[in-house]
Formats: sequence, C-alpha cells, structure tokens
Amino acid sequence: MLHVIGLGLGDSTDITVKGLEIIRMCDRVYLESYTSILSTNLKDLERFYGCSILEADRELVESNADEILPKDEKENVAFLVVGDPFGATTHSDLILRAREKDIKVKIVHNSSILTAIGCCGLQLYRFGETVSIPYWNNDWQPNSFYEKIISNRQRDLHTLCLLDIKIKEPTIESIAKKKKEYMPSQFMSVSEAATQLLKIIEEKNEETKEEPVLEESSLVVGLARVGWDNQRIIACSLGEMASIDLGPPLHSLIIPAINLHPLELEFITLYKCK
Repeated sequence: MLHVIGLGLGDSTDITVKGLEIIRMCDRVYLESYTSILSTNLKDLERFYGCSILEADRELVESNADEILPKDEKENVAFLVVGDPFGATTHSDLILRAREKDIKVKIVHNSSILTAIGCCGLQLYRFGETVSIPYWNNDWQPNSFYEKIISNRQRDLHTLCLLDIKIKEPTIESIAKKKKEYMPSQFMSVSEAATQLLKIIEEKNEETKEEPVLEESSLVVGLARVGWDNQRIIACSLGEMASIDLGPPLHSLIIPAINLHPLELEFITLYKCK
C-alpha cells in the first residue's frame, strides 16, 4: 500500500497519531522536499518518527514516480507531504499512478495553508480562486494571475497568493549540458510579490483609463511561517507591503475583498502596521 501522509505546517510534532503509527510500520518512507518546508530538518524528523527518511525531489516524484511506489503487495511505502496530501497537484498525479497499477492508496490528512490562513481573521468561505505568483526574470514576466485576483475582487472575494519556491531547480546551463547543477534555493517574500503586483498595476493603468480594482493603497495581508512558533502576520497597504520584511520563509500574501465583514475588520486591525 502507498500511504500519503500530511505532516501539517510546523515541525515534527504536527504529525497526526494515525500518520505516525503508519510511518513506523512502513518499509520505505519518503519526504516530498520541493513544494514546501517545515521548521525542522530531516534529521529531527527521523529522530521523532524513529525511522530513516528518503528525500523525494521534483525529478524523482514527477519523472521517476515508479521508484517510489511499492514493489509488491507486501511492501508499505509512506510518502510524506508538508501540509495536506492534496495541497499540490503533483501528489494527485502520484496517487493516480498508483491506482493505475492497482496499488492500494491510503490518505492521512492534516492542516494546510489553504485552511490555516484563517488565522489572520479573514473568513475562509469568502476566499475565491487561489493564485500562484512566480518569480520574474528578464525574459519571463507572466501576469495571468493578476486577472484572477481582479476577478475575485470584483466578486468581493479574498485571494490567497501562494508565493514561488525554488528548491533544487536545475540551472539553464546544466539542462543544456545534461549535467546536474542546481540553483541556490529561493523563497519569494511578501515584499517581492507586492513589488511585482505594483508593476503590473502600473502597466494596466497605462493601458486603460478605468477606475482600478486594485491599487497601491489597497489593503493586503502578509503572512510568514504560518503554523510555526515564530509566525508573523501584518496588514497594510500594497505599497507599504513592498518594503515589509517578515523574515525567513515561507511567506504568503492575501488580497482581501473590497468590503470586509465587521468581524473581519476587527480581527485585521490586530495586525495593522503601528
């Protein structure tokens, strides 16, 4: 059986009792290591879980998934995911591959950023489509996510923006040479995301004379290390967020609805810039 187990958002102790019991009876245990991070390292996880853990990078999961799957009916494999197992489409693909091979799959859920963002006081049922904000470079500056933010705003819904993570990403040169060399890890900050949004807004304002739905003065919420002991939340204008330092990763950005419920307003006030 393949066991896909959510680890939650914080450290080794966020695992559920059910998840921990399964991990300790498995023949092989993998940790998916490229869509998110925990506040603890691999060695600490191994000590707490009482077993050896193999790291599963993007290449292994997306290109060599068969290496992860159980080899026979007697083998049990645990695939550990930060957050919840269905927090990334990659994990759904692994489950489908297992099903195609008639391998039994068991899911153990846990908290994820998609629910934990409620800690800022914005009501979960008012969130619209979640978007991802990618890193820009000189040759590639996509902005399709912006239209989804605007669509949510027009329907008076909040938008959760998941910020880009680059872990063990191959360099352009190594791809050309077919030699594995990787870029340093990168984790987008709320200030970087806000800066990119401001550039898009500026470009859009030049293209149209319509009243903007999102502007520099709009309220946004920055969250860092949600679920960790040193979690931080701040609410301020988009322009101010471009210069906010929330410290180490992981960061998330929320673009709230235009009209907030009185309880949301009261809660958000707790995190306003002083």
